[in-house]
Amino acid sequence: MQSDTRKLLITGLSILSVGALCAGSVAWFFGGYTPHGPQTNSGWLALVFALGCVPTGLLTLLLATLKLIGDVRR
Repeated sequence: MQSDTRKLLITGLSILSVGALCAGSVAWFFGGYTPHGPQTNSGWLALVFALGCVPTGLLTLLLATLKLIGDVRR
């Protein structure tokens, strides 16, 4: 595994972890979800972070996985 592949994997996992932590914190610490969204301002902020981090983390992990497969095939 090349060092840049490892960096991509670590970055993708950390971004995805932050997104999952934010999404979970809305449910557990900031009043939960309602049909109209979170109940508090902090909940909305955490939801915005989650909606930004989860897709970015997944795409970074996809890139790292494809790069890892390419590294193994060489």
